Amino acid sequence: MAILITEKTRVVVQGLSGRIGQFHAKEMIEAGTNVVAGVTPGKGGTTVLGRPVFDTVREAVEATGADASLLFVPPPAAADAMMEAADAGIRTAVCVTDGIPAQDMMRVKRFLRRYPRERKMRLIGPNCAGIISPGLGFMGIMPPHIYLPGRVGIVGRSGTLGYEAASQMAALGIGVSSSIGIGGDPINGSSFRDILELFEADPDTDAVMMIGEIGGPQEAAAAAYVRDHMTKPVAAYVAGLSAPKGRQMGHAGAIISAFGESAQEKVEMLSAAGITVAPNPSAMGETVAGILGRKAAA
Repeated sequence: MAILITEKTRVVVQGLSGRIGQFHAKEMIEAGTNVVAGVTPGKGGTTVLGRPVFDTVREAVEATGADASLLFVPPPAAADAMMEAADAGIRTAVCVTDGIPAQDMMRVKRFLRRYPRERKMRLIGPNCAGIISPGLGFMGIMPPHIYLPGRVGIVGRSGTLGYEAASQMAALGIGVSSSIGIGGDPINGSSFRDILELFEADPDTDAVMMIGEIGGPQEAAAAAYVRDHMTKPVAAYVAGLSAPKGRQMGHAGAIISAFGESAQEKVEMLSAAGITVAPNPSAMGETVAGILGRKAAA
């Protein structure tokens, strides 16, 4: 079992007609992802990569039964595209778009709250790498060939560090059940805690690797959830140990502005919650091997 995407997930790509949308959708299809349609306003009735293109998400859902959406939509239109997907009945949406104004994301979050739990869309991102369940499918921009199928979940704010963790784990013979990039913006759709809850409930995930960074309260909330609710071992890495206070480092959300938001403070909170923290990014794979009770050289 995987979380958020399986071989049966019916994916619509918002922005399929664009150059970037076509490039990544082609990789998704080649990896076995069930891409059923595209959406580009004004391009309805055409085909791209052998898939029908519709003017609206609602038309695509009604014609194909799509239940997930991947958004390659420019920042000025991304908020409307996310809300359109939710209104059309999409259950899981992944937005990789970078540079969406925080005010637009506040509007999206308020919009999503109006739906009852059974109809509410789960949003991953924005500014994220996407989601992958190796061997089943993926929605995003990650390189699928580095992911070995297995039983360890990955969740992270940094797409690049997520790739690095998966690569290190594969070199040690450790596979991934699902990897979820939640994005590095200050306001995003799903938090560490949201994804940890899914991994805790997944019978085919034995352990989790969590990749955090400076800025924001998400790691603290995740530490509290792991301490009080997780029965599975969790490893972590926090990027930004050398970052000075008040300076943005990388992601829009990676800026220390309050107590508890520095990398060292987060490391201490995670460790206190029983999470094994990797000392540096090159030790992520070894740290996962350790919580699984394996020797790093295995």
